[in-house]
Amino acid sequence: MSDLFSTAPTPPLAELLRPTCLDDVVGQQHLVGQGKPLRLAFEARTLHSFILWGPPGVGKTTLARLTARVMDCEFIALSAVMAGVKEIRAAVERAEQALNHRGRKTILFIDEIHRFNKAQQDALLPFVEAGTFVFLGATTENPSFEVNSALLSRAHVYVLQSLSDDELAALFKRAQPSLGGLEFDDGALAAAIGFADGDARRFLNLLEQLSTAAKAARVTKVTEPFVREASPAALRRFDKFGDDLYDTVSALHKSIRGSSPNAALYWLARMLDGGADARYVARRLVRMASEEVGNADPRALQLALNAAESYERLGSPEGDLALAQAAVYIAMAPKSNAVYKAWNRARAFVRTDSNRPVPMHLRNAPTELMAQLGHNKGYRYAHDEPDAYAAGENYFPEGLPEMDWYQPVSRGLEGKIGEKLQHLRGLDAAVRTTPRDPK
Repeated sequence: MSDLFSTAPTPPLAELLRPTCLDDVVGQQHLVGQGKPLRLAFEARTLHSFILWGPPGVGKTTLARLTARVMDCEFIALSAVMAGVKEIRAAVERAEQALNHRGRKTILFIDEIHRFNKAQQDALLPFVEAGTFVFLGATTENPSFEVNSALLSRAHVYVLQSLSDDELAALFKRAQPSLGGLEFDDGALAAAIGFADGDARRFLNLLEQLSTAAKAARVTKVTEPFVREASPAALRRFDKFGDDLYDTVSALHKSIRGSSPNAALYWLARMLDGGADARYVARRLVRMASEEVGNADPRALQLALNAAESYERLGSPEGDLALAQAAVYIAMAPKSNAVYKAWNRARAFVRTDSNRPVPMHLRNAPTELMAQLGHNKGYRYAHDEPDAYAAGENYFPEGLPEMDWYQPVSRGLEGKIGEKLQHLRGLDAAVRTTPRDPK
């Protein structure tokens, strides 16, 4: 018996405007537009397992529900945050009943599939293969890393994109009748779209919040200052533990490698604005200084270390400036990855080579016994040689040719290093080609 005084909850604007057909979908036209993959599958009523990969609020759940509606299937939705193997088994029972008793196929939709562990994902496999249900998954994380290869091989991956400003503006027009006649000037709409950051759900929730605030303030036309005052402070969408972090730091690294200081500042600001750990950013800058600049300008590494220490002392926002200073310096420094390449060559060689003994003349002889055994015998003390260089001396194990892994570039200080290395090689060659004195 219903309560006479109860009222049905009003669904949020995002739910009220959830599309009921493909033509109502805003965005993702590369998937649902005319002649595109999902539309073709819908038109042919070809049901297949797939995973929807994209940022929050871009229509993953909507497309899953539309699939069930268009294909006329039972729809079971689970969240990997709350569900486990027990819930999967219950879904399997429901799917078997629907198929055996009513002849209806079932779509099992698992939101945030990346939250399932390997055992939970494996539990899906036999039922996907048997056709007990059609599996649809949604994830904000890269399926290549977060979804088991066995499950991934049985599901097509569709990549969803953030909504563009024009698409959010189109969504605003659709939402306007539900805002009680509230008007937005151009600046207000642009500000609201900026706050949404390509997330349709965030955008619609913001419009609701602004509508409520406007009613309380008895405002009939929303302006940009009103949007900024009434909107809750929020960081840009940025997953500081997932793909966003690694994609953005990759963009920062490539901008610095490409000697683009302004792009480096942009990506650095994006990371810090999005809540990335500034200490992690500082560590990456130290790595970039060593990998991309190296000995072409050793000051880059020192400046990066100083920036990291400065941030430890100051914190944000004061310490952010030191990170920006380091990013700009590293971007503008002469570039060399000669040490990086030489180190990788040396490591690769050592991994596959035998464990060669240290030559006797390079061994230490701290005791009389070790000296009697020949340790350190024949070693040439470089400081006693002309120009403090023992020309012709060999520092590699016996039987191993002298390697030429480090090849300095001509840029910055490394150009001088290269000149010295060539000079020393010339001294070695002169000694090694000169006949030994028979005395």
